[in-house]
Amino acid sequence: MSARTTVIFDLGGVLLHWQPLVLLQQLLPHHAPDAAGAQALARQIFQGFDPGSDWALFDLGQIEPEPLAQRIAARTGLPVADVRAVIDAIPPHLATLEGTAALLHELRAAGHRLCFLSNMPAPYADRLLREKPFFSAFDDGIFSARVQRIKPDAGIYTLAVERFGLGADGVWFVDDVQRNLDAARPHGWQGLRFESAEQLGADLRSAGLLPSS
Repeated sequence: MSARTTVIFDLGGVLLHWQPLVLLQQLLPHHAPDAAGAQALARQIFQGFDPGSDWALFDLGQIEPEPLAQRIAARTGLPVADVRAVIDAIPPHLATLEGTAALLHELRAAGHRLCFLSNMPAPYADRLLREKPFFSAFDDGIFSARVQRIKPDAGIYTLAVERFGLGADGVWFVDDVQRNLDAARPHGWQGLRFESAEQLGADLRSAGLLPSS
């Protein structure tokens, strides 16, 4: 097995359940009656989570929930109450993916250092830290809203290198978004694209980060 390394985890979609299309269909069926409607509504509200979008301001800690709801409603024509309902519904939607959480403990038992790097608004981050036991497995971590930088901007990776004390070798990054993995590559991080806990576990074993079953 490999020497001690640092494994950096994204949170949403990796350690936390994140299915916005399902959430929108459940929460706003009058706007999202089917998968196509949910996709269209997600594009309106979240704008692909792209840097420069309304939601990116939330991830950057530059806007509070109520002004965000007002801003999205003004841009999309959606009722403010509906947008506010989406913002409020996301934290309880972020259930722990227990299979991935179990891998954290396996990695820690194998002697690896664990950190997280997450695009996360401050109110959500505060709630998650209070409610999610898996944070005890991490040595350190960065929430975007607390540093006012977001993935895939290069600045958040540079900050992570400095804060986590990372060298040029021995860093693995787990994320479910390819552009975030691509942005980490210039820093020498090796990427693992998350699809499921089972797939990630197999990839970690193939990489020598966990013992073979």
